[in-house]
Amino acid sequence: MSHFTYTNGKLHAEQTALDRIAAEFGTPTYIYSSASLTENFLAYATACQQHGRGNKGALVCYSVKSNSNLAVLSLLSKLGSGFDIVSGGELERVIAAGGDTKKVIFSGVGKSRDEMRLALSHEILCFNVESIPELHRLNDVAASMGKRARVSLRVNPDVDPKTHPYISTGLKENKFGIAFEDALETYRVAAGLPHLEVTGIDCHIGSQLLDDAPLLEALDKVIELADQLHAAGIELHHLDIGGGIGITYDQEQPVAVGDYLGRLFKRIDQWRAANYNNKPITVLFEPGRSIVGNAGVLITEVQYLKHGGNKNFAVVDAAMNDLMRPAMYEAWHGVQPINQRSESPKIYDVVGPVCESGDWLARDRTLAVESGDLLAIMSAGAYGMTMASNYNTRGRAAEVLVDGDQFRLIRKREKSSDLFALENI
Repeated sequence: MSHFTYTNGKLHAEQTALDRIAAEFGTPTYIYSSASLTENFLAYATACQQHGRGNKGALVCYSVKSNSNLAVLSLLSKLGSGFDIVSGGELERVIAAGGDTKKVIFSGVGKSRDEMRLALSHEILCFNVESIPELHRLNDVAASMGKRARVSLRVNPDVDPKTHPYISTGLKENKFGIAFEDALETYRVAAGLPHLEVTGIDCHIGSQLLDDAPLLEALDKVIELADQLHAAGIELHHLDIGGGIGITYDQEQPVAVGDYLGRLFKRIDQWRAANYNNKPITVLFEPGRSIVGNAGVLITEVQYLKHGGNKNFAVVDAAMNDLMRPAMYEAWHGVQPINQRSESPKIYDVVGPVCESGDWLARDRTLAVESGDLLAIMSAGAYGMTMASNYNTRGRAAEVLVDGDQFRLIRKREKSSDLFALENI
């Protein structure tokens, strides 16, 4: 997390001390670095340019589910990003943030008719379809609107991404995608429906991949299917390779984005040269975590220190409702004091106030800390706020975007009255 560093014993985001933000907006609060977001997005965009994929040769479609704040989406849109969405609500967020709907791809296994109508009315780039019933529903909806829907089929290549089972999406037992052996016939069905236009193929095998070998194995399966489609007279205009590149939470060493894209484009170029006279094909990506994960932290205040016979607990004001990943995945997040102390440290579990034993943010961490101190939960930019809930009638955290030595509130903290405003006695 190169843009979160200590200066004179204080943890900063870029040139802004995090305790300044806590003093103005309180805790818990999510804080994002504009410089990190920009740098991480440009790792993809620059690699595409370096490998001759300028203009329409490639499109980076940021995965909105990883962090959907309007300010984040707006910043990425201005950098040229497209967007990968999984709901009508996410499409409305992209529109509200000023994103280009013609750069939107709509993924997900359970799209409703209303969501399809919304997306068609805004002329999105493509629907990533995941079943034959969805093909028929989309064809019917498009017919009722007098439109043709551009479609790509999400193909399940049965490749093991070697990641957490909850974020593995490319195996036969996963709910996502169309089985590889059924894909050719499903494409024939799609090509025969009058209000659908087959434009591409999609594959996404999972998240937090540290090695690109499974991704390149999946690409080989996609290429094999594309050749079968070509032989059947079905031509593709784009390959959607999905996302999945991981980040460093602890000691992980994920593959560099530029290295992965270099190997991927080399394989695609060899394939097009050997079989298609170098006819170009657009390549789409769906990164999320690798853009925003290490661009954000969650800051929290220590409420109490509890010293027991077997465990010491630092009870903080952030909880599992604010950051679900530790409770849900037993995920590891770094914990750093915002103001460094010189006292001897102790080993603590960092826990929240929610009435669940699963309400923990970090276990067995060596910290020099006192009640009232501020802590930063690191690498919290992805799947933090988007997975947050109001369990125990807790308002969700505020969100702040830092730009150099300036910062601004990009989402107000929820009040209790906000949480029951839609309810009636």
